[in-house]
Amino acid sequence: MIDTSAFQGKKAAYYTLGCKLNFSETSTFGKLLQEMGVRTAQKGEQADICLINTCSVTEVADRKCRQAIHRMVRQHPGAFVVVTGCYAQLSAEKVAKIEGVDLVLGSDEKANLIQYLSEVWTGGMWKTTPYYIKKTKDIKSFAPSCSKGNRTRYFLKVQDGCDYFCTYCTIPYARGFSRNPTIASLVKQAEETAQEGGREIVLTGVNIGDFGKTTGESFIDLVKALDEVEGISRYRISSLEPDLLSDELIAYCAESRAFMPHFHIPLQSGSDTVLKLMHRHYDAQLFADKIHRIKALMPDAFIGVDVMVGCRGETPECFEETYAFLDDLDVTQLHVFPYSERPGTSALSIPYTVSDQDKKLRSKRLLDLSDQKTEAFYRRHIGQEAEVLLEKATRGKAMHGFTKNYIRVELPAKLATPDLDNQLVKVRLGELTADKQALRVYSL
Repeated sequence: MIDTSAFQGKKAAYYTLGCKLNFSETSTFGKLLQEMGVRTAQKGEQADICLINTCSVTEVADRKCRQAIHRMVRQHPGAFVVVTGCYAQLSAEKVAKIEGVDLVLGSDEKANLIQYLSEVWTGGMWKTTPYYIKKTKDIKSFAPSCSKGNRTRYFLKVQDGCDYFCTYCTIPYARGFSRNPTIASLVKQAEETAQEGGREIVLTGVNIGDFGKTTGESFIDLVKALDEVEGISRYRISSLEPDLLSDELIAYCAESRAFMPHFHIPLQSGSDTVLKLMHRHYDAQLFADKIHRIKALMPDAFIGVDVMVGCRGETPECFEETYAFLDDLDVTQLHVFPYSERPGTSALSIPYTVSDQDKKLRSKRLLDLSDQKTEAFYRRHIGQEAEVLLEKATRGKAMHGFTKNYIRVELPAKLATPDLDNQLVKVRLGELTADKQALRVYSL
């Protein structure tokens, strides 16, 4: 039994790096602490506890994690500092040596955060010695998470871990093998979200198309069950491997009540030579077929694509293959990542390397291509009517929201009122904003 009195009146500060799954988990940590009597520290306040949820997808991510830890320690002297997430799992010993860090939680241990804090706060161990929990080698736990943090959209964690072991990736070591809760438990969380007033849920995980490894269920069955939850108007699928994006799922989303015409699909490379070196589970033709299938059934669908540049084995010819492939493909936005060497990955055995300068040049070319595609997609919708889910804005600022197909919309401050927060509103889409990141709406 946890003594909640030890938590009463304490303040917490949070910092999250990385993917939507991390943001979802941080939000859940915050919700759990709030239920124990801990409130979020406001700007300028000194926190009693700092929680940093880390990422380790690249070397740059590792560096950002260390910088964030140092910054939180400086900003909140005397606070109890907890570090969790992928970097904490993969580099637990390094993190524990950072001055000011009190608790390092690996992937299996983070679910026990409240228990550890209770032991610290009630056992008189506060700042007496580093309270260090070593990383877990055999990661098996699943910590449920469905929370919105400071957003209108809720993020529902439906799966964790990955069995793919791509040559460049450390995620299976940081998150463990693929595992998931039951469909029934996830439906219950969605129903609770609807009762809280939530309108939109994003399904998150590491490899969510692999859903069912633990329970013998399937992702399409999960989608169908969630689609029946009353009160939830919108679902989005955060990221889905192309080999797990079935034609049945595409067809269902095209006709479903609440699953939006919005897909995020990792490509990584448009060169079959590179895809083989990466140990990906598809070729470029399969990826193209999936895009064509989506567009045939949902012509206005927003399709985001992950692309990695400069990985080992990506010769100039291979990159040009990728560029030409994407240039010819009807996708909306490219999320471009330069390859980063990760210790322990099999990609390090591939002899051909790409210079940092060439990685930057290749990234720039793909990002420019992405801007062109996104702008063209937005321009095609100018003058159309659309339903937008608006999000709360700072007083005196414009409100923003998204259409069903993920076009960002800006509502001028003069029209933005608090009662529009979390409301579905019909609008007519105007021209692009100056930064080309949204379409303006001039009247409701």
